[in-house]
Amino acid sequence: MRGIILAGGSGTRLYPLTRSISKQLLPVYDKPMIYYPLSVLMLAGITEILVISTERDTPLLEDLLKDGKKIGLKISYKIQENPNGIAEAFIIGREFIGNDDVCLILGDNIFYGHSFPEKLSKAIKIVKQGNAVIFAYHVKNPQDYGVVEFDKNNCVYAISEKPKKPMSNYAITGLYFYPNNIIEKAPKVSPSDRGELEITSINQLYLKEKKLLCETLGRGIAWLDAGSHQNLLDASIFIEAIESRQGLKVAAIEEIAAIKGYISYEDLSILAKEQEASQYGQYLHNIYMNHKNESN
Repeated sequence: MRGIILAGGSGTRLYPLTRSISKQLLPVYDKPMIYYPLSVLMLAGITEILVISTERDTPLLEDLLKDGKKIGLKISYKIQENPNGIAEAFIIGREFIGNDDVCLILGDNIFYGHSFPEKLSKAIKIVKQGNAVIFAYHVKNPQDYGVVEFDKNNCVYAISEKPKKPMSNYAITGLYFYPNNIIEKAPKVSPSDRGELEITSINQLYLKEKKLLCETLGRGIAWLDAGSHQNLLDASIFIEAIESRQGLKVAAIEEIAAIKGYISYEDLSILAKEQEASQYGQYLHNIYMNHKNESN
């Protein structure tokens, strides 16, 4: 399976912060925002990743992440010329996807929870059976989101976009898993009234075929969208609270790479030394030393 991070758009909700920089490069506490969706793909076991962004922001993202080789990944980049909708990612990324299944995550979405990696693994297994998987989160204001309704077997039977009278409190998050036939379906989607290729239209196609399943994220998992000033602040406060309490970092991509075996712990030590002046680099060094001591 391959992964796509859609880090496009102009970030107008975050003006003036995003007038000269991608919102995915803004800090969420101690890391660039894009580290969080990247970490999700890494936890899912995905090592070939396409980052889609604007012409202005792509060089900046590439300067940050490079080709991913240092953390055991293969990262490539494509430009989305205009904000034509989430579903366009599969058209832009068609060649990248090739014959593989694909996971798409939005660049401003943050997930955290102990059982979350298991849910990612489950989604991948479901996709191998030819089904699409969306993730849903219980919210108090479903009218502000795309809402999903599903049965006891997690089969989706209805989707509605920002309904005035929601029949469910489950919002659709910015994380999607699709089988390879997504590259055939995406070009068939027509622009919505606002002129965009909507991800909801993609999901409706799978819904009609009864091949759309929903994985719910329960009370033990947090989902945050850092797309507004308040949400960005809330996300930073949340991450700071978790890290300060546990002494463990969320979305430290170098640590995840070592744990998943994408790189060795010796490689992790080198990456830590490159950042040794920062608390982040010191944290990576401590992870390396702890591993070394446990191995002796």
